Amino acid sequence: MRGLERLPRDRYEVASDIGQPDAIMVRSADMHSMEIPASVKAVGRAGAGTNNIPIARLSKRGIPVFNAPGANANAVKELVIAGLFLAARNICQAWEYVRSLKGSDHELEVAVEKGKKKFVGYELPGRTLGVIGLGAIGVEVANAAHSLGMRVLGFDPQITVRRAWQLSSGVEQALSLDDLFARSDMVTVHVPLLDETRNLVNAARLELLKPTGVVLNFSRAGIVDDTAVLEALTERKLSAYVCDFPTNQLKDHPKVVALPHLGASTVEAEENCAVMIADTLRDFLENGNIRNSVNFPEAIMPRTGAVSRVSIANENVPNMVGQISTALADAKLNIADLLNKSRGELAYTLIDLDGPVSESLIEKLRSIQGVLSVRTL
Repeated sequence: MRGLERLPRDRYEVASDIGQPDAIMVRSADMHSMEIPASVKAVGRAGAGTNNIPIARLSKRGIPVFNAPGANANAVKELVIAGLFLAARNICQAWEYVRSLKGSDHELEVAVEKGKKKFVGYELPGRTLGVIGLGAIGVEVANAAHSLGMRVLGFDPQITVRRAWQLSSGVEQALSLDDLFARSDMVTVHVPLLDETRNLVNAARLELLKPTGVVLNFSRAGIVDDTAVLEALTERKLSAYVCDFPTNQLKDHPKVVALPHLGASTVEAEENCAVMIADTLRDFLENGNIRNSVNFPEAIMPRTGAVSRVSIANENVPNMVGQISTALADAKLNIADLLNKSRGELAYTLIDLDGPVSESLIEKLRSIQGVLSVRTL
């Protein structure tokens, strides 16, 4: 509700069944089989993961896909920290043991004192936590674990300057994934599910962990090879696995704590994600600015007071800006400001002009080979 409140009703119609929407805001609905109207200019995912969105198909149409990185970071961090305690103190197994006891209170007391030695755990200070992925969530997890007295190793070859500034100076850098596994007591993953991250935690890397090691996965199913984890647990080469993605393989294993995808399931996280994505969509629709897109480059240009603004999404090919500038010059329009950014195979251009833009110019820009979409703002 708070997210939708960011879209004023005097400017926006908000409903779940609009025939020709300008944008789609989605949380977890699967859009892969959805017919996406030609009117759609942007898609916003009120969360971090975008596996439910056909990004490649939308990219070909010049439609940016936005997400809300960091909006649920605190919620996930808290659950990861809880997972560390669940594993270290055998809390779930101990709770199940107590629930299974029968008899009088005296008999329960005797059974508790007799059985508690089966659940002896350990304290976190002095233990080493390896954090794979130092984005918004990974940084918060690393800092929180360090504050608890843990030694923390981090690995992320693509860490941004912004995240590096946020990271505690006490967090050490692992030289490689193998180095991280070899030196960690517990390992937690915080990376997106991509071809290169699928089964990132596999049998070979589990061999590097100590037999008392713990793996936590509150990121995405598929990043951890479940079969390899179960084999390691059965062969006592791994102590525990805590995850947010239960399967029939995992849920009944005594050394697995599998939760029902609770990572971002807090009222605060859901509201934060909705607010962030609503603000992002509004800025794109009204100003053409792109931030937090998973397929297009970040492109933010302040308004200059120019008469009109044009946004162009195109394939990242040579001489595109030159062709666009020529078309504007032929229309006798002066460029007040211009921003051009690229990301992989896609590029995006924002142009402020000193005069109005005609429909014929828009059609001319759209006809340039490689142009995917054109908007006037």
